[in-house]
Amino acid sequence: MKVVITPRGFANYGLDQIAWMKSKGLDVHYNDTGLAYTYEEFLELTKDADAIIVGVDKMDREMLEHTPNLKVVCKFGVGTDNIDLEYCKEHDIYVGRTVGSNSKSVAEHVIAMMFDEAKNLYTCIKEVKEHDWKKPTGREISGKKLGIIGFGMIGKYLADFANGLEMDVYAYDAFEINPETAKEHHVKISSFDEIIENCDYISLHVPLLESTKNMISTIEFKKMKKDACILNAARGGIVDEKALYEALVTHEIRSACFDVYSTEPPTKEDKLLELPNFFLTPHTAARTQESEQRTCKMSSEIIVKQLLGE
Repeated sequence: MKVVITPRGFANYGLDQIAWMKSKGLDVHYNDTGLAYTYEEFLELTKDADAIIVGVDKMDREMLEHTPNLKVVCKFGVGTDNIDLEYCKEHDIYVGRTVGSNSKSVAEHVIAMMFDEAKNLYTCIKEVKEHDWKKPTGREISGKKLGIIGFGMIGKYLADFANGLEMDVYAYDAFEINPETAKEHHVKISSFDEIIENCDYISLHVPLLESTKNMISTIEFKKMKKDACILNAARGGIVDEKALYEALVTHEIRSACFDVYSTEPPTKEDKLLELPNFFLTPHTAARTQESEQRTCKMSSEIIVKQLLGE
């Protein structure tokens, strides 16, 4: 049975897992090119695949119709918005996720973005390298209010880190948060509106669904504090980027720190990239050596279990 692996992380951190899958008799093809597959390359490689470990490659209905042997898809991560789940359900294709493998890495990245924004780190380092010795005044994170929208594993890690910084942490989730869980992570259970209106930092950790698309838009920005910073390390499309541009230009909010975007990479003409109070990293929050190793291991185990029952 053929297994196709698209994430490039396997070439660096998953060779032991590839060898393990091969020892089980699986025919494993992995991406060692250093480049993302084109859509055409992806179609050609997967036309006879029994299983696919997929990163951000698009697996829409058109693509899936070219994989008649497909039995298992495992997302190299958590978000499945690039996979046509309805098609998979219709054709009994199992869809797995590596839940928790990169949660700590993403939470750390959010904290790093908060420090970068609050302490002017990017600007200062860039200016010093250009022989420009300025001393902008930053702000303390300690004592500020952090609102976490989406209190899954990433949200819980983020709460723990923020508690260590002496922040006041508030949490909201579409599902009821267990009071004991809130107590364990020292968070105050809040409503969506309470977080939007009262928090200094608002961090998003929800999947991209029809119900969450553009969940932060003009109305929400107008309710936020003038010096609020919004952080998105979840999925592009959760924040209305046109509304965000207006909110940043008119200083309805102070800043935005993103690791994800609606179009990745963004176009060169994108106006948000020109703003000094908009920070964007290239969807790297989940990418650490440790998380890559965990994700390689978990995804390989899911494939072997579903294909071979082991």
